[in-house]
Amino acid sequence: MADFDYELHDNDIVNPLPDVILVTNMEHGERKLASGLILLDDNGKDSGIKSRWCTVWAVGKNVEDVKVGEKILVSHGRWTRGIKVKENDGSTSVIRRVDPADILLVSDS
Repeated sequence: MADFDYELHDNDIVNPLPDVILVTNMEHGERKLASGLILLDDNGKDSGIKSRWCTVWAVGKNVEDVKVGEKILVSHGRWTRGIKVKENDGSTSVIRRVDPADILLVSDS
């Protein structure tokens, strides 16, 4: 069985519906800070109820507030379950849809 849900091929183009924002690299799980401090996975616990940063992967034609590649902060729970997509370069990304009304911050760095 494949380790992904969908595989993009060289000529595949993903065009989200007009008002849709798709994201990847949503911050979940254990994190290690530059200082070496390890922050444990708190997802699913009271302390895990927090906003999450992610990277915009694709946007629909009516979306004007964010661009592909920007980092956005999304209100807790305002995203769909992820699907694993095998990209053209062979890497695997987990893609989620976020609610545009629940984007709290946009960062280009």
